[in-house]
Amino acid sequence: MDSTLSAAELDDRIAILRDNIRQLIEQATAASGESNEERTANRLAQQNEELDRLIAQRDALGK
Repeated sequence: MDSTLSAAELDDRIAILRDNIRQLIEQATAASGESNEERTANRLAQQNEELDRLIAQRDALGK
């Protein structure tokens, strides 16, 4: 699916994911309640997994 992305496109997606993660952390700091914390933790985990996947894909392009 994403295997056709160029290095520049991957860099853009990586930047977006990093910004999403930063925003989620800010939201988690401001939010209270167990359900909000769990939902935010799940979203952070998903974003971090996607970030790791894209970084690995970008690194593979450089080889």
